[in-house]
Amino acid sequence: MTDQSPGPTLTVSVLTSLSQIAAGDWDACACPEDAEGRPYDPFTTHRFLSALEDSGSVGRGTGWEPRYLVAEAEGETIAVAPLYGKTHSQGEYIFDHNWAHALENAGGAYYPKLQIAVPFTPATGRRFLTKPGHETQGMSALLQGAVQLAAENGLSSLHTTFCTEAEAIAGERMGLLRRVTQQFHWYNRDYADFDAFLADLSSRKRKTIRKERRTAQAFGGQIETLTGEAIRPEHWDAFWQFYQDTGARKWGAPYLTRAFFEIAHETLRDDIALVLCTRHGQPVAGALNFIGRQALYGRYWGCTEDHPCLHFEACYYRAIDFAIAQGLTRVEAGAQGDHKLARGYLPAQTHSLHWIANPGFSEAVERFLKAERAAVDEDIEILTGYGPFRKTTQEERE
Repeated sequence: MTDQSPGPTLTVSVLTSLSQIAAGDWDACACPEDAEGRPYDPFTTHRFLSALEDSGSVGRGTGWEPRYLVAEAEGETIAVAPLYGKTHSQGEYIFDHNWAHALENAGGAYYPKLQIAVPFTPATGRRFLTKPGHETQGMSALLQGAVQLAAENGLSSLHTTFCTEAEAIAGERMGLLRRVTQQFHWYNRDYADFDAFLADLSSRKRKTIRKERRTAQAFGGQIETLTGEAIRPEHWDAFWQFYQDTGARKWGAPYLTRAFFEIAHETLRDDIALVLCTRHGQPVAGALNFIGRQALYGRYWGCTEDHPCLHFEACYYRAIDFAIAQGLTRVEAGAQGDHKLARGYLPAQTHSLHWIANPGFSEAVERFLKAERAAVDEDIEILTGYGPFRKTTQEERE
């Protein structure tokens, strides 16, 4: 595939494995800032995506078939994208099941489709990964290549999920459909400590959170946050049990394999903050977070014992503690969960792009997305008003 836009001719190729591109070439596009510290998020790095692939969490039989895009100009890799062939809509968190049912009820085939995404990861970040200075031409080449790949193979659609707002706006200008959805984020207003955050809340909410923390911390054990070398192999043995329990209840089967955590121990420990709750020397609950340059990303929680408020402490309050201590600007707590609102997490927009091959179906989806955007904006306004912050603090935010 070639890009015919002005300037040097770009060639876009499709790779079926990350082993076909050097980690340095991929990361020069995915996280050029990594040379000066942490990447903005670890999820599009070669090490994270390779862990998914090498562990068998994506690939044959999973419904996530790697089709990574690589754009080159005069032999230089200038842009890449994590593209997958999908035979279902599991593990995406931007829900299109109703679209699939509608097309299939009309006699069409929604699957397979193409997805530019980080599998199983509802965290906002760049999806059109370009070297600095190649942002416009790189995104254009990748998007044209992905659409061409879908069209040439008779696929129903192409989706780009949890992209940045800037990418969503640029993609809409290129003719794709823009979708806005919502999740909950916590924002750091340069708090010195957790008590400083609590001071921004209404008296009633402040008392509730303090009570929840006391209740959780009285579960009869210890809670610690581990990163880097402090994470040991046996911690993953425990977390695998937590993850399996949660995965079975939420999705029917866990998305990640046990091998993913083994690889993560070797290549991703510095990207991880693992909250571990132990009682009588045995791990009983845990929460897995990934660390970005500016944000902490909450991903998984699980337990083998139920204790009041321990979920809130491990997932939300310890994440806030960590973000404040590390000077991070926000915590992204993952998909869904209105209960996060009472704990200081406010509604925030998330963005995606969609290309639909069938013109009539595309028009119907576009009408739906326009109405959905208005509804999401209204929900965010209402939910923000119900947030736990003092009125004067909320006015300052607005």
